[in-house]
Parts: sequence; structure tokens; C-alpha cells
Amino acid sequence: MTVAEAQNPAPRTPRITLIDTLRGVALIAMATYHFTWDLEFFGYVDPGTATQGFFKVYARSIASSFLFLAGVSLVLAHFPNIRWEPFWKRFAMVAGAAVAISIATLVAFPSEWIYFGILHNIALSSLIGLAFLRLPPLLTGAVVVLIAAAMIVDYSLFPGALDWALFNARYLSWIGFSEVPPRSNDYVPLFPWIAALLAGVAVTRLALSKNWLPKLAAVQTRQNLLSKAGRHSLIVYLVHQPVLIALVYLFSLVHPAPPPDPRIGYVRSCEAGCTGQGNDAGLCQKFCGCTADKLIAQSLMTPLQSGAIAPQDERVQSLAEQCSIEAQ
Repeated sequence: MTVAEAQNPAPRTPRITLIDTLRGVALIAMATYHFTWDLEFFGYVDPGTATQGFFKVYARSIASSFLFLAGVSLVLAHFPNIRWEPFWKRFAMVAGAAVAISIATLVAFPSEWIYFGILHNIALSSLIGLAFLRLPPLLTGAVVVLIAAAMIVDYSLFPGALDWALFNARYLSWIGFSEVPPRSNDYVPLFPWIAALLAGVAVTRLALSKNWLPKLAAVQTRQNLLSKAGRHSLIVYLVHQPVLIALVYLFSLVHPAPPPDPRIGYVRSCEAGCTGQGNDAGLCQKFCGCTADKLIAQSLMTPLQSGAIAPQDERVQSLAEQCSIEAQ
């Protein structure tokens, strides 16, 4: 920052209520998804419901919206000059909340604890996003398009092209290039999710250059319940899930869910992962049914689903190889 900038800092962009409202809508969506996850955890819906099909897309859309809005807020708060003291204060709050979630889930769910979830990503992506604040928005947009193109290639054209065994270790898998994603209740790696935050940066920079923000601010001039929640999104995020879990738990004491069939949940999850890698659906059905039967026959299904043994366990890998041959 120059002496002139320090003496005459650029005026801060006024808070846009509509953005708070959109963040409030994202909070509601997140709560509905987590409620579905809670119902699955307590056995009221089929295993895999919250991680497959519509809810899988729903969860990714919610995560993308939070990161996009984080990019929007980054520009509104720190362009053209980064306000370091407020930035580090906010960064410490988000990063501290992320660490608290990691510790809490490590105690509650040791085999699926959250070591790099949405808050971890927002904190790190926001730090990286500072480097893009003064870049031309088209250049930042080009980076977003490049990341999106890389993911299309990785998922559709050449499945697994960006996956390396080196990144399977937990201390590296947060980057996003692991072959086997770690077991976690909330896994939002830096790549490709940083693209959502950078998209928010690019769009807001473009809106500033076109002088669209006054029109956007005029859309909503009064606070409502959603915008108030959006202004305190971090607190709402930290509080809502313990409250939802407590409510479902109390309900389960009165009306317990029927015991789940472990085979159904395993097969559903297995088929989703298998077809997601570009394999034939019929082949996946045979392979997953075969491995489910063999895991149950050797009493490995429960330890695998509970996290007592890893998918990389030699016994599990041996069964998978046998079933791969039989399914051909």
C-alpha cells in the first residue's frame, strides 16, 4: 500500500442485504441436508441416502454456494485495498471454528472425523483468493474454467487422470488429488472447490467494473430473518447441527428406527462409486453384490462399515479382486 492509499483509503463497499439473504437461504438448504444426514445416521432413511443421487448433487450445490458467496464477500470487504486487521480477525474465527469441528468430530466420529471440511476450505481458499483480488476478472474466470475443464476430463473423459496414490495420505489428501478419498463426514478438498470461491471473486469484480452493485443493493433494502441469519452465518453453522442431532436423538428415544440391512447400504454405496468411475452399471451391480456377499460370509462387513478396517485392508482387497474376475 502506498502512502497516498494509507492516507486516503478507498471507501468500503456498503453491505448488500440481498447477499446476506442469499447466505441465509444457503443456511436453510444446509440445515435440510444435514437433517437428512441425521435421519440416515439414526436409521430412519436408507443408508447412503444423503451421499447419493439427488442429495449428493444437493450437498455439492450448497458447498459451492457458500464458497461462491465467500468469494463475493472477499471482494466487497477487501477490494481495492486489503484491510488486513479485519481479514485476519475473520480468518482466525473461521479457522478456529474449523479446528473446533475437527476436534469435536474426532471425539464423536473417530473413523470419519472432519479434518478438511467446508470451513477449512473457506479459510484456506480465502487466503489464496487474496492473490486474485487485483487480477483482471477475466483472468480469474479463466482459472475457474480451467479447473472446471480439468474436472470434466478427470470424471468423464479420462477417469482418475488427476488422482495419484501419493495424495492418499491424510496429510496430503486435503489438496484433492487422492485416489481414495478419506472417510470423513464432510470432505471439501481445496481442488476443485476453490473454483467456486474464485468464481465469486471474478463475478463481483466484474459487477464492480460495470457498476452493478448499487442496483443489487436496491433489490432489498430491509433486513429479514434470512438476512439476519446470513450476517451471523458462522454461529448458525456451528449451532444448527448439534441442535438437529439432539432433536432426532430425542425422537429416537420415543420411536426407535428399525435396524438397517448393512448389505443394502453397502451395495448402494458401492454401485454409486463404481458407476461414478465410468464403469458399466451391470458390471458394477455384479461386482458390488459379489463383494457384499463375500464380506458378510467372512464377517468383514460390519468392521468395514464401522471403520474398524479400511477398504485397503488385504482381506477386502483380495475379495475385491476375486469379485472383479467373477463379474467379467
